[in-house]
Parts: sequence; structure tokens; C-alpha cells
Amino acid sequence: MIEAYTVEQIRAVEALARSRDGDATLMRRASFAVAAEVADRVPFPHPGRRVVLLVGAGNNGGDALYAGAFLRRRGMAVTAALLNPATLHPGGLAALRRAGGRVLVHDDPGVGTAIRHADVIVDGIVGIGAAPPLRDDAARLVGDANATDALRVAVDLPSGIEPDTGRIRGVAFLADVTVTFGGIKVGLLIADQQAGTIVSVPIGMDMTGRPAEVIAMTDGSLQQLLPPPAPASDKYSGGLVGIVAGSTGYPGAAVLCAGGAVRTRPGMVRYAGPQAGAVVARWPEVVAVDSPADAGKVQAWVIGPGMSTEGQAITLLRWVLGQDVPVLVDADGLTILAGMPSLLQTRRRAAQPTVLTPHDREFARLFPDIELDDRLAAVRRAAWVSGATVLLKGHRTLIADPGGQAAVNLSGSSWLASAGTGDVLSGVIGSLLAAGLPPLLAASGGAFLHGRAGQRAQRTGRFGAHELWDHLQVAPSGSISE
Repeated sequence: MIEAYTVEQIRAVEALARSRDGDATLMRRASFAVAAEVADRVPFPHPGRRVVLLVGAGNNGGDALYAGAFLRRRGMAVTAALLNPATLHPGGLAALRRAGGRVLVHDDPGVGTAIRHADVIVDGIVGIGAAPPLRDDAARLVGDANATDALRVAVDLPSGIEPDTGRIRGVAFLADVTVTFGGIKVGLLIADQQAGTIVSVPIGMDMTGRPAEVIAMTDGSLQQLLPPPAPASDKYSGGLVGIVAGSTGYPGAAVLCAGGAVRTRPGMVRYAGPQAGAVVARWPEVVAVDSPADAGKVQAWVIGPGMSTEGQAITLLRWVLGQDVPVLVDADGLTILAGMPSLLQTRRRAAQPTVLTPHDREFARLFPDIELDDRLAAVRRAAWVSGATVLLKGHRTLIADPGGQAAVNLSGSSWLASAGTGDVLSGVIGSLLAAGLPPLLAASGGAFLHGRAGQRAQRTGRFGAHELWDHLQVAPSGSISE
């Protein structure tokens, strides 16, 4: 499991490390880690490779300067572009000059030429103490750097990203790799793909025992959550999930949702709705009936995909929400809840676990008083207000439970931006809920598995939500993350 922390948490641990080891030692470790990452990624031979440092004030700029000194000693041609010479880290600047590095002020005509011809650009403009937007001079350098084909390496955090939220206002450094210190910052996980590959280096800062602000699933953690069936397992020990989905107008939603559940290894899938024939024709292992009241025992319900919002839909939703098992509500079910919020409040008072899976527009209808400018804060607020675990879909899907624990999903593909993929996701998460996973882990594990399936489907070149079915498998032990 990947764990990410707030600036406040990082600073507290950093202060302990500084008091024990000293500022100079921490900076030497950090700058060496940056230089080593560059050296590992730049093809041999190293002598003559051109490195540009974008250097701001304080320790972040100091880390970049010392890293430049290390790289200069490996024979690379290093140019530092200084934002404000008056606020530079003096020791770092002296080290670079002693190593033979070139030093220019940001508005020197040579800076643009150096950036355009760079093999590597190291971003040391601002660190975790700064909030976007960047000032004009810094924004111009970052924009020029982003337009190149150079390897772009961020020191601790790409400049222009808000460290606790991942928000970007204006331009932000587009990193291929971010070398971060002590612990991963929350914003690195949320800021889309702005941070590139994240390399976390402790440098003497120990986050052990600190509660993570945000977690993210990995292939290894998903495998731990979904071990193979035990020798004594039977169809009842794997979890029984019930699905209410589909309608005359949207028959495919039922088939897609049921398929997501079946392929996520439940003990049994029970379908209740008007598309029983279509579901069983595609998934003969599903037990299908017309009404959820006739479905028999289940350990979790999924309701909403393609269900419609008319006729018996409200009655069905009311009945399912009245059951004392975890319930996932998606799609049309969310539309009904937006118009009848009392249904959700009744379930909250009963303290029954609920998962809501809106995209942005559905979220806005469900929670009209919660702005989405800070998506992490918004999903946390929505979970607290509703008493439900809320999964907010997006390129960086965010999940939060009513207690404030949050997760971000790091898997996924643009292949998932097509009709019906959300129906598959609902079935996947419902199956995990039925298996007994807590709602936050079921939602984050399901989102990760669904995202991995999208990545695998993309490699086949075949579109369509049904393509995900064949790719809903847990990566084997020891496999490399995709």
C-alpha cells in the first residue's frame, strides 16, 4: 500500500531529523539522491550531457545546486538558471561553482538556449512551503522546460503543484520523475500524471507510526486483499452479491454489471430485475429472478446501473437501502438519491455501510453545496455529510469514508472513457463488498482492479466495456506493476 502525507506531517518528521543529523547532512543525502536518479536515467556516456537546473530560494534550490555539483563531477555540462540570486542557498551555489558549473540569472539570453538544448532539466524552484500559482519568471522557465524533450526531474515536488491537494493554478513543472524526501506528499498522488514516476527517499526521515493522510492500492496490496480461494472454500465463503440493474431501455447495463461481479471471484452472483434472461444467457452461473425480494440471501447489493428513474425504480431503491448489508449505489440510483436525499439519511441513521460512485456531474447533483475545486476536500466532505463511502470518478479517482480516511486510485487508462465501464466497476466493487472487505478497501481495490483491466484492454487495441471482463485479474506475486 502506498501511503502519502501532508506537509504538516512531513515537516514534523523533518524537524526531528534535522535536530539529530543536521541540515547539511539531510541536504547532502537529498541532493545525492536526485543526482543518482539523473545518472541512472541518462544514457552513457555521461560526459558532455547537458543539464539545466531551475533554481529557486531556500533548501529546494540548494538541493538542486548540490545535485548539479555531483553531476558536474561526472562530466556533465551543468547550467544553473537562478530565479533570485539574493535568496539562493549559498553553500549549494559555491559547490556548483567549485565543480565548474555555469551560473546564469533567469533573464540571461543564454538560459533559453540552454533549456532548449538540455538533456536533463532539474526543477528546484519551489518546494512544499510554496503554494501556486508560480510567479511570472518561474512560470516562464517552467513553460519553456515543459516544451522540451529533455528528461525532467523534480526535486521533492514539481513546482506549481499544491502539496496537500494536488491542485494546479497556472503552469506547473511536468516531471518525468519526482524525487521526494521523507515521505510521499498527498499532492503527488492526486495531481494527475504531473509528478511522473515518484521515487521516495527517506534521507533519515522516519514516517513509521504516522497515520497516512491518503492511501493508494498497488498490485501487491490488491493481491493481499484478494488471495486465491482456500482449499475448504465453497460458494458461500466467497461472498454472495446481489445486483439490481438494467431496464427495457438499458438492457446491457445489467449484463455488464453482472460480468464485473462474476469476474471478480465472488461465491455467487444473484441478479434481480427485468433483464434476467439476458444476464443468464451471457452468465449462466448467475442466479436470476425478477425481484430483489425473491433473490434470497446476499452479503452486499449493487443497485442503479441502467435501472432508470421511473416506474418501480424508487421502490426498488428504497427496498435495497432498507437491507442490513453493504449497498453500492451507482448511476440512476444516484439520480434518484439526488432527488430524495431522505433515503440516504435514513440509511445513515441506521449506520449501514453504503458506497456511492458518482462522476463529477452526479456528484454536483448529490452534493450541490460542495465545490469540486479541491477534489480531495470535496470527497471527504461528501462522505462525512452522507455517512457513506464516496468514490468520485475521474482520471485520479478519489475515495473517502465517513471517518475521513481517503484513497486515490493510480491505475487506469483513457480506454475507460466509454459507455458501460462504470457498470462493470459497480459489479467489481459489489463483489468485493460481498467478500467482506470494508467499504473503503472494497472501493479502492475495485477501482484499482478496474483501472488495471483498462490498461490491459488498451494494449489489445479493442474498445468496449465488455472487453474489461477478460482483464479483471489480480497480478501474480512478484509481477511488475503496469
